[in-house]
Amino acid sequence: MIADRPAPAAAPGKGALRPCLLRDLGCQPYEPVWRAMQRFTDARDDDTLDELWLVEHEPVFTLGQAGRSEHVLLPGEIPVLHVDRGGQVTYHGPGQIVAYPLLDLRRLGIGVRDYVHGIEQAVIDTLADWNILGERREGAPGVYVNGAKIAALGIRVRRGRAFHGLAFNIAMDLEPFRRINPCGYAGLEVTAMLDLGGPSSLEAVKPALVGHLARQFALDLRPAVAATLASPTPDQATD
Repeated sequence: MIADRPAPAAAPGKGALRPCLLRDLGCQPYEPVWRAMQRFTDARDDDTLDELWLVEHEPVFTLGQAGRSEHVLLPGEIPVLHVDRGGQVTYHGPGQIVAYPLLDLRRLGIGVRDYVHGIEQAVIDTLADWNILGERREGAPGVYVNGAKIAALGIRVRRGRAFHGLAFNIAMDLEPFRRINPCGYAGLEVTAMLDLGGPSSLEAVKPALVGHLARQFALDLRPAVAATLASPTPDQATD
């Protein structure tokens, strides 16, 4: 579960907070969550509340729409899925927070560039909570520490509605990244918060990341009644 955290202040210039359901899905295989995101995005209308999903995936390599198979060097026993997000190849596995902001960008009044910038800033601000300096890299979305990638970003926007999202390395076995060219870059170094003196627990980081995402997009986060993927439409928030 996500610890209680004070409601964030609205991001500068973004007006009143907008309600958003928060689901912590625990550890899940990748494909069912991906398909649920697609269903949610296709089924939603202008009145559907935004949602933020947090999940820890079972081991998987995913190739985005621009993904090239030659960047998967030696997958071994780890499955490879071709998916509909942007970007190249990355790895998901235990010890990594994956955040899927299912946001209506038109309703928020922001474009894709601002959306990407906001997600990156939320990670940078989370790292700063542990005195770790995160940085952007021109032309290579994501967040880096001392040149090594700590968070990968791959999104899809359909009819102004975003899905897919962010993979943030917290305390994980980084060996599978050596089986690929991460994000299409041969020899790109990858790191995790634990290796930089940060926490070993995802539960320690989730509240910080959630709070910073909420502030970036002026969201009023409300825990969902159930962390379920059974329905493509959102349930009601708890009181």
